[in-house]
Amino acid sequence: MTKTIAIIGGGPAGLMAAEIISAQGLHVDVYDAMPSVGRKYLMAGKSGLNLTHAEPFDSFVTRYGKRRAQIEPLLKTFGATQLSAWAQGLGVQTFVGTSGRVFPVEMKASPLLRAWMQRLNASGVRFHLRHKLTGIRDDRSLQFLTPEGDVSVHADAVILALGGGSWRRLGSDGAWVEWLQQVGVKIDPLRPSNCGFDVHWSSVFKEKYDGHPVKSVVLSVGDFRQQGEFIITKDGVEGSLVYAASAILRNAIDAEGCAVMQLDLAPDQTEDQLNEKLSRPRGSRSMASHLEKTLGIKGVKAGLLREFVPKAEFTESRLAAYIKNIPVTLTATAPLDKAISTAGGVSFDSLDEHLMLINLPGVFCVGEMLDWEAPTGGYLLTACFSSGYAAGQGCLQWLVNTAK
Repeated sequence: MTKTIAIIGGGPAGLMAAEIISAQGLHVDVYDAMPSVGRKYLMAGKSGLNLTHAEPFDSFVTRYGKRRAQIEPLLKTFGATQLSAWAQGLGVQTFVGTSGRVFPVEMKASPLLRAWMQRLNASGVRFHLRHKLTGIRDDRSLQFLTPEGDVSVHADAVILALGGGSWRRLGSDGAWVEWLQQVGVKIDPLRPSNCGFDVHWSSVFKEKYDGHPVKSVVLSVGDFRQQGEFIITKDGVEGSLVYAASAILRNAIDAEGCAVMQLDLAPDQTEDQLNEKLSRPRGSRSMASHLEKTLGIKGVKAGLLREFVPKAEFTESRLAAYIKNIPVTLTATAPLDKAISTAGGVSFDSLDEHLMLINLPGVFCVGEMLDWEAPTGGYLLTACFSSGYAAGQGCLQWLVNTAK
């Protein structure tokens, strides 16, 4: 008897599972709530598809924090090296940028997706769009809402690749949490990851610097210390450097009600060097002119000093200490829907080593549905691909075992 496999969600994790299973000649149906597949993937690659990262494996796996033990085995089977080779197998050449990030030579996400869809179509994968999953039963019966009304489908195996709870306009709305909990799956609450944060800026500061990048600074919080850049928004801060520290900052806000990030505005100079330059006579120059002339601090960096340094401390003898250590208080995380990715999700306690739900045999979960998080830089996509690969292999093995 021919087995049918239903994959719910047409992002990288779901499509990778579809490729692995269809390559063995099985019938695979991919269902997606949107009018086309890969929407979040395409949006993420709009300004340049950061496919993975070229750093050594031992460093790579540390990016998954407390979930390293669960993600590392997946990456050992299909990690950064295998992902780059897979892309090249689709005719998409990659290169390693100066930061170690791996990109397609064309930089765009769409050529890779087009080539991938051609491969999947050639393998017989069938796509059912505008099919929103609304529930799943113990017998792996799936309920969909479609433009033509409600549809029920039964599959011999199911892979859920429904995404997290961010960017709901692209299909990841977290609606699956409720009905998976109803069938006894342990779900850790969905929380924003790689997200921005709120800051109570003064009206003058946010009006003047909304949208301005803060470049070449060091952000410190707890044991985290990293150099990079971020962006001022009218509500607070966002951008790669903030995203890198987002898990620590979010957890601090959850525990204490706020978080404080320390900024070093002049990471290439010591406090003594700054003091020496600031102590030079400034004559009739204003303090703003003196900062720009002696230290090159102007624009948004000067604005941050004005925002956080008490007026009485804004002197040549005190400014160096603040330049090296400005405390910025973050009052809240940005909303989940505005986050790049999601923390929380299906607990690994509810899954076996092949990502199959223990209390729903034949149903697998992949991608951002799972309870893990990682910084941007290729780590998110790599783990999504990796989990799809693992679930595809696990599904095939389960089908063989149940046929005995």
